Amino acid sequence: MKPAAAAVKLGAFLSIFTPQIVWAGENAVDTGTTCWMLTSTALVLLMVPGLAMFYGGLVRTKNVLGTMMHSFASMAVIGVLWVVCGYSLTFGRSILGGWVGWNSDYFFLKGIDDAISGIVPEYVLAMFQGKFAIITPALISGALAERVYFRGYIFFISLWFLLVYCPLCHWVWAPDGWLFNAGAAGVIDLAGGLVIHVSAGVSALVVAILLGTRRGYPKTAMSPNNLVMTLMGAGLLWVGWFGFNAGSTVQSGLETARALTMTQVSAASGALTWLIIEAIIFKKATSLGLVSGILAGLVVITPAAGVVQPVGAITLGALSSVVCFYALRMKMWLGYDDSLDCFGIHAVGSGLGVILLSFFIRDSWMAKAALAAGGSWSSWNQLGIQLAGMGATIALAATGTFVIYFVVEKTVGFRIDESRELMGLDRSLHSEHGYGLVNSEVSG
Repeated sequence: MKPAAAAVKLGAFLSIFTPQIVWAGENAVDTGTTCWMLTSTALVLLMVPGLAMFYGGLVRTKNVLGTMMHSFASMAVIGVLWVVCGYSLTFGRSILGGWVGWNSDYFFLKGIDDAISGIVPEYVLAMFQGKFAIITPALISGALAERVYFRGYIFFISLWFLLVYCPLCHWVWAPDGWLFNAGAAGVIDLAGGLVIHVSAGVSALVVAILLGTRRGYPKTAMSPNNLVMTLMGAGLLWVGWFGFNAGSTVQSGLETARALTMTQVSAASGALTWLIIEAIIFKKATSLGLVSGILAGLVVITPAAGVVQPVGAITLGALSSVVCFYALRMKMWLGYDDSLDCFGIHAVGSGLGVILLSFFIRDSWMAKAALAAGGSWSSWNQLGIQLAGMGATIALAATGTFVIYFVVEKTVGFRIDESRELMGLDRSLHSEHGYGLVNSEVSG
């Protein structure tokens, strides 16, 4: 082959991996960034079956399919609601005093067919955000596992999505949201510390208390049916979290690299710290402790991955594991039945990150905030904004969930009856068994 011809072929091959600019009218699509955002969208969706495996392995054999169905059902229910009206309610122009968004062009995504948002097709951003909307109510299912009607769960997550998630997401992430514009640079919540984890965790606590404990809890042993599956689910969550956090930068550059690195560092720090805690207290390490530490490290860095440095990520991951470890023990002392510890990990861990990130912000970010403020801006100034966001999130999630619970219970029914609960969700609600012909624990 002649050198010139070889060079042409090599150039054509390398061009596949080189970001290209594709012009559409007056807007440009950066194919490199678009490719990363498409990948991130897929990674976030991968977290949903990861969550299903994580939760499914932690419940009893008779409830494994019913529990996993909760996560997968969210992909169907919220996946449709997001397209029909969720994107409009979240990213439309503020109405009702800034309570929620509204844009009729966003209904059924009909107005974005040719739209370019910055350098990425708006379809990509809509689908990326839609995956966040799917996984958030699925997180809550961990608190009500093993004791609710499937129809009640479907109705609950539908109302919760419309009345809690969409307004909160609008406050924090929409360009005209009031928390987005609070202070010099708005509340810091890169990938959903408030929008996803605190809101889901607080709602989980409320619904767990209102539902009451599982029959037999805590006297009857309710051991996980498959910790191998839980470990694999945690691994999928860790991988998916790179799209969760790094994708939330909506670019493919320095900020993306920072967010991905901090995610990895914090998750590892959280896992290691939990193992150390168990070694000190129990003189042994457990797989359940390891995955709890992984999650503690991941949720705490979710709001902070865009502003902290590795030292901050290590510190936050370690602190989250310590605090979450004792939050789970507190559940036993107080007696409420948050079946799979949604509140103790997601709300506590991510809430910690929302608050403490203020003291680990990199200097360059703080300098930009000071410039925007027209003067000095300190960690204490940002802390006030973060606390305001925390208070608003807790108030909306707790109040909204309280009202939604009674609407669901009084209409389609929420808490399952005793005979079906003792039989198990798989058999009584779905006429299936998670492990072939195995039908154990029917009276557990």
